Amino acid sequence: MKVISFENVSAWYGNLLALENVNFQIEEKDFTGIIGPNGGGKSTLLKILLGLKKPDIGKVTVNPDCKNLILGYVPQFTTFSKDFPINVMDVVLMGLIRNKKFPFIKFTNEDKEKSMYVLEKVGIANLKDRKINSLSGGQLQKVMIARALVADPHILVLDEPVSNIDSKSETEIYELLKNMNNYMTIIMVSHNTAMISTYFKTLLCVNKNVYHHQKDEMDMETLERIYGCPMELFAHGKIPHRIMRNHKGVLNA
Repeated sequence: MKVISFENVSAWYGNLLALENVNFQIEEKDFTGIIGPNGGGKSTLLKILLGLKKPDIGKVTVNPDCKNLILGYVPQFTTFSKDFPINVMDVVLMGLIRNKKFPFIKFTNEDKEKSMYVLEKVGIANLKDRKINSLSGGQLQKVMIARALVADPHILVLDEPVSNIDSKSETEIYELLKNMNNYMTIIMVSHNTAMISTYFKTLLCVNKNVYHHQKDEMDMETLERIYGCPMELFAHGKIPHRIMRNHKGVLNA
């Protein structure tokens, strides 16, 4: 079943064209990677998908068969005051605020049990009482994923959740998402093309235009067109490595 559809979508910021005539569909329980160069339109695509920006032209449909669709979102940057007195459990509970009445927000024992269950699911239940400013980058990203999951989303959208964390934490998060993909559609912006063959099922390659591929359709010609520079790809084991070929006129060091 198709859960997301972009039809002839274009978007501008003033006179600046961000996306042009975008067409693609994402199937239920897909694991879609969004890749492309900086400034290519990845953030704009995400904003339109999340309903934070309306397309100037075209139509976007998100799971029309689901009346109470919930999109979970994990942002790229999680900045906060280092003095803010909040712990891991408090952050995860914030994912349930949409069900509360302002300004008197009170979380029930059921809310806390559900949050604890999600923390166990992402493997950080032991950190529930830790202050958020004492966490490593990988631990913090898992907290942000737990905050999104506690709302029981149908589709989980992540904006570079593994940037600026160590390789061990990166692998743990990818494995976590892979397991979640058994019951959830996942869409993830990533700069790490090395993970293409291991985790993503389909790819959206974004550079103002959007190219939709099955992962086994990616070749060097396609990547060079997307990134706008020459590339080479080789692999050993399960993880491919990407390296750049010399541009014309550039000598080897």
